Amino acid sequence: MLNGGNLIYFQGDFIVYETTKYNKILISRILQWIISFSLLLLAVILIVFLMKETFTLALLLFRSANPAQTYLLLEGIVNYFLYFEFIALIIKYFNSLYHFPLQYFVYIGITAIIRLIIVEHKDPFSVLIYTISILFMVLALYLANAKRLVE
Repeated sequence: MLNGGNLIYFQGDFIVYETTKYNKILISRILQWIISFSLLLLAVILIVFLMKETFTLALLLFRSANPAQTYLLLEGIVNYFLYFEFIALIIKYFNSLYHFPLQYFVYIGITAIIRLIIVEHKDPFSVLIYTISILFMVLALYLANAKRLVE
């Protein structure tokens, strides 16, 4: 049976609904618009947080330098790079025709683990585990790019 260009039929105990190519394209475009709008909204939020982090870093930089504020400054700088990398990832998404390159996720993961090492460096064993995970991420990044180097 045809229903507005869509095919509906019975197959055993199931009703099968096959949509037309136009409907599939329409659904994918609607979902693409939702994703794009959400990412633009996320980018605006991240830019606001980036400006807030810039202001916080400027305040920390010009205050008296004690060790606690130095760690706060270092943590703030790494947070700054995390915001920056997420914004760059969103820009790359739109520049590469709605595709997230794998390497940017690995960069963000490496930066996040470095931040974790800076903030939580009390246990040497956990720092070793974090460092090994960074090594694995760098190796994965190398292997992902090695395929392109051969071509």
